[in-house]
Amino acid sequence: MRDGTLDRAVRSWAETLPSELLRDTLWKIEAYRLGLYVSDTAWDDVTALSRDVRTRSVADQPNRALGSTSANIAEGYSRGGGRDRARFLEYALDSAREARDWYVKGRRVLGHERVASQVAVLTSVIRLFTVMTRGQRTVHLREPHVDNDTASGLSDGGSTDPA
Repeated sequence: MRDGTLDRAVRSWAETLPSELLRDTLWKIEAYRLGLYVSDTAWDDVTALSRDVRTRSVADQPNRALGSTSANIAEGYSRGGGRDRARFLEYALDSAREARDWYVKGRRVLGHERVASQVAVLTSVIRLFTVMTRGQRTVHLREPHVDNDTASGLSDGGSTDPA
């Protein structure tokens, strides 16, 4: 569902949100927007799961996973970057995968079409998080090059004895 239909749905949904959120730098991040969208539009799905006796006990699981997806992006982007930001991106990635898993498990209650739609959005989110996490890991976490001779104290060609 990564076509114009999703884009129109997200734009229409975004019109219902507080304008302060839309002006926040975080809103520029597609993974955040889609994560928040899929979480917010899952409200009826979670309600349906909680009403069915067979899925009542697990209805809160997809709700928590979905909410955690965009929340971890929000928290991670408040961090400086690198290792710390990558950790929160990984949390968000984990939550998106968990939410997708719960959707598949709820398909008999929610219907195959609804599940396919939400799974498609979550799969897009997962792809975005995977690239973003890799980017944080490779750009910010490279070890500085260290000349082994200089680091070991042998650059003067001799002893490491301080005397």
